[in-house]
Amino acid sequence: MLKSLQKQSWTCAKCLQRIQTRSASSAAAAVDAARSSIWQPNYSAATTQDDTNLRLIFDSPSFWREFSQKAEEQLRNEHRGLFHNRYLKSPDGFQAFAAVTLKRCSKLVDRVLAASTLEEYKGMARELDRLSDLLCRVIDLADFVRSSHPDRRYQTAASNAYAMMFEYMNQLNTTTGLNEQLKKAWSMPEVRSAWSHEEKVVAEILMRDFAKSAIDLPDDVRRQFVELSSEIAEVGADFVERMSPEMEYIQINTKKLKGLDPVSIKQISSWGKSILPSFGSTTTKALRMVEDPDTRREVYMASRKASPSTIHRLEVLLQKRAQVAQVSGYDSYAHMALSDKMARTPEAVNQFLHALSTSIRPKVREELQSLLELKKSDAHGSTLFPETINAWDRDYYTNRLFSLRSRIPTPDTLTAYFSLGSVMQGLSRIFSRLYGVRLVPREAAPGETWDPSVRRLDVMDENDGHIGVMYCDLFTREGKSPHPAHFTLRCSREIPSTELADLATESPTATPSFSSLVDAATEGMAHSYNPTTHSLHQLPTIALICDFPPPRPSANSNQPPTLLSLRSLLTLYHEMGHAIHSLLGRTSLHNIAGTRCATDFAELPSILFERFATDPAALALWATHWETGEPLDPARIATRLEREKLVQAGEVEMQVVLSALDAGLHGREAAAVLNRGGAFDSTEVYRRVYEEYSSVPEPRGTSYHGFFGHLVGYGATYYAYLFDRAIAAKVWKDVFQKPGLPHGAISREAGERYKNEVLRWGGGRDGWQCVAGVLGRPELSEGGEAGMKEVGRWGIAKDADHYDG
Repeated sequence: MLKSLQKQSWTCAKCLQRIQTRSASSAAAAVDAARSSIWQPNYSAATTQDDTNLRLIFDSPSFWREFSQKAEEQLRNEHRGLFHNRYLKSPDGFQAFAAVTLKRCSKLVDRVLAASTLEEYKGMARELDRLSDLLCRVIDLADFVRSSHPDRRYQTAASNAYAMMFEYMNQLNTTTGLNEQLKKAWSMPEVRSAWSHEEKVVAEILMRDFAKSAIDLPDDVRRQFVELSSEIAEVGADFVERMSPEMEYIQINTKKLKGLDPVSIKQISSWGKSILPSFGSTTTKALRMVEDPDTRREVYMASRKASPSTIHRLEVLLQKRAQVAQVSGYDSYAHMALSDKMARTPEAVNQFLHALSTSIRPKVREELQSLLELKKSDAHGSTLFPETINAWDRDYYTNRLFSLRSRIPTPDTLTAYFSLGSVMQGLSRIFSRLYGVRLVPREAAPGETWDPSVRRLDVMDENDGHIGVMYCDLFTREGKSPHPAHFTLRCSREIPSTELADLATESPTATPSFSSLVDAATEGMAHSYNPTTHSLHQLPTIALICDFPPPRPSANSNQPPTLLSLRSLLTLYHEMGHAIHSLLGRTSLHNIAGTRCATDFAELPSILFERFATDPAALALWATHWETGEPLDPARIATRLEREKLVQAGEVEMQVVLSALDAGLHGREAAAVLNRGGAFDSTEVYRRVYEEYSSVPEPRGTSYHGFFGHLVGYGATYYAYLFDRAIAAKVWKDVFQKPGLPHGAISREAGERYKNEVLRWGGGRDGWQCVAGVLGRPELSEGGEAGMKEVGRWGIAKDADHYDG
């Protein structure tokens, strides 16, 4: 149950020691006093200056240096703790943070297990949501710090806290009393009628998670479930870490590598022979550039054939998954994995994939015909299969097609308009016009960030004020992961008065000194109080990670800032799409806040927001040359996008193939063979999928599924990205490209509709209802196989300017 939960607010210690000197009966008065002491950001109405500062803190090293030093001077170098969490002033603070949280969790568990009155059962959903929040506020922070903090001491301390909390969480997942109490509350009509919509949704999520952790099963079966789950984690990691090709290298006559760039050839050649790795960047280049088709075929076959040991490890993983599904009462692992997704069943996923494959097939044929025409005119073309684009031809002729048809400006011409500061400024302007939300730079307190290059942005709503905190770690540095990511460090959650009253009666412990109950309840991290609704909220806190080169400090005023490529621009917009979901999905309960929604719905906001990166109306808000101030001509972007559309349907088809492969390996047919101990041949499933879904035949002798590492992380849900792409394309066309919008895609009308029907719900509304609401199509609200098939039918967007699958 609790393994999928997230975080909340909690208590403090020396603050509570001071509180203990008050009368316990004055708890209500303490709550009122705490509310009045809540820190509120002190911003002026001069949003123009905020807008300018936002650009400068990313583009100007000297401005950033002055800006970031203000807090140190004002606070006299007082260390405020990571993320303003008062426990985390030193690595040792993680131990105290975890210890205090465990005490609160234990107290909460005892209270849930002892509940017996109607009123206590009415509070059950909120109590368990708070329990999961307490756990995840430590686990999520610790998980981020152990992987992102440059100081080894913090990494170690965070890892220890993570392990401590994770062990306790696993204990709770086997505490049958929690599940029994929740089910009892659910069965009482008086309780369910008193619960809010959010409480009902959270209760259903928790009961479903309990069921998926086999808590209802007999003890011996549950032990088997736990053992299998542990084995699955180990085997999956082993598969990813040790995957290897059947042949590590292939030896080729250097003369046959004609077309490959000389630098690459020199790196792998000696005495007329070239030793080419079976996969890697040089192999990818060879498939795109080598003129000799027989050589390309040899390279292709070597790069697509996994070693027998790799295939064996994959099949062991599939067998363990089939077994754990059978133990849990599911027909297959796919049935188990999809039970809480929008798709719900493997049959619905197959409907989606079949419909999408059918819808894109004509476009795929057009693209292949263009490649075939190039092949027929190619003097280097093979006499073997002259009327067919073979698997080893595709990359080569696609590269040729790009060269012949592309009229793209040089990268420097485009990137000059994409300074990181201008991009961030543009994001704030887009958010402001769509949702009434803007990004405001704020000086981080000493010790608040994990590296001096991290920028803090406060997120301000035109009506609600301060609604979130975003830490931007966007520049590369030694030891930092190069992978872009969005981390939710803390979810939105309402903190009721009863929790503050609890703090007023706690025994003192050796923890930091807090200035108020609210400060103690939030560990000093960001929070807000709404005087209209009289509600106190912990604010969503996120970290945005990218790997852009930092601007170089220079006395030369013409030194360029960090300039992004179009790919980097799209990456940043994608992660910002997740971020705005976290920030606007401000629910009262943390289990459904922000991106805590169905896996096959979570990518919709990020994929949709990528559209704004190249939209002319959006670009007009910010895209100017970093040096001259000249606005970017949108036609330049359109020209670049034309290249991407040349083979886009084929790329979507390949994702359909991989999604169908994932589904087939985890489906009912595979499970039937695996569970009866029969000889299961994953390579045969791989071949059947390619025959059904790929327009370009896969040659016999390959086993590329052995390199499909996403089988571990996704496991029967790889279709989700394609599914969300199809929905995003439809929402973009029908909502943000709707004829008559006064400002095109940058329309408050469209933004409010999307925010109110999708973003603000987080995971508190069924994804199908969100889709039906934003598109104005109530018939989609039930989803099911019919809904999945309809989304697949949308396939390629009808507008020529924006294709998506």
